[in-house]
Amino acid sequence: MWYGGMVNADAYRWLCGGVPINYHMLADFRVAQQVALDDLMTQIVAMLMAAGAVTLARVAQDGMRVRASAGASSFRRKDTLRACLQEARGHVERLARDRDRPDPGAGAREQAAQERAARERVGRVEQALSFLPEIEAAKELQQHRYPKAKREQVTAARTSTTDPEARVMKMPDGGFRPAYNVQFATDGAHGVIVGVAVTSAGTDAGQSAPMIDQVERRTQWRPNNYLMDGGFATRDDITGLEERGVTVYAPVRLPRNKPEKERYGARYGDSPEVAAWRERMGTAEAKIEYRQRGAIAEWTNAQVRQHGVSQFSVRGLTNVTTVMLLVAVAHNLMRWLSLPA
Repeated sequence: MWYGGMVNADAYRWLCGGVPINYHMLADFRVAQQVALDDLMTQIVAMLMAAGAVTLARVAQDGMRVRASAGASSFRRKDTLRACLQEARGHVERLARDRDRPDPGAGAREQAAQERAARERVGRVEQALSFLPEIEAAKELQQHRYPKAKREQVTAARTSTTDPEARVMKMPDGGFRPAYNVQFATDGAHGVIVGVAVTSAGTDAGQSAPMIDQVERRTQWRPNNYLMDGGFATRDDITGLEERGVTVYAPVRLPRNKPEKERYGARYGDSPEVAAWRERMGTAEAKIEYRQRGAIAEWTNAQVRQHGVSQFSVRGLTNVTTVMLLVAVAHNLMRWLSLPA
């Protein structure tokens, strides 16, 4: 509680049982309690289902790019990463040699912190190098998709020495920055988040099936109508969801140089489920249903942004996912409080 601009810390010290709170304790909590937070979110969703606030009649999924705790200059190519690794290992060795000749101006705690930071630096650079083959394979696939004249525009694979799991993504303002792709599935009845995930993929393709699995795990039910934007609407995703009894509502893209009348017609290579989806989206009822997506999914994104989620202060998928679970739990508790008595 605040009194005259100062915090009454005694109340919080009592709640913590006299245990001091510091950065490392909070960081350890984020890492160690992810399973417990995930279970807490499931329990809250179950309680909201029992209260009729979650129906799964209409669920919308959307992704939002959130800036990572890494700068663009931290992304380096293979040769530079190897040089950084050699330098980082040399620094660790120097600190180990100097342990018997401590700096009189530095305390034991400060020297221990320097050694820990140096070891963590080595670990991050090693991790960055381990991710390079995966990124190189993606770059090679990207090159094959481009015409020969544009293949040289694909830059060499790079990873970050600050946050090796972050990827450079296109942001809402059109720029490219290190980020994570945060995914939410929101129930349309009262705006309750029923699924949350974080990935390093810069695209939403392939993200719908894992989210449906998560929603089903939390609720023991599958959504009836599933609303998602065009980035999710791949043939494989639509086929898989429709085969599981989920009705997909997503925009249908018009092929290049094709007349408007062919937008909703079946195409070569379509599965029966995809052909049915195209035909359904040509109806007025489906268009009305899909218009609800913005009021559900984009509203959730706006609420999360308003809660201060604009850039992560933690690094790595595990820590970032735990932060977003905390955000989802807080969001759902506030939705619960907003329900009529």
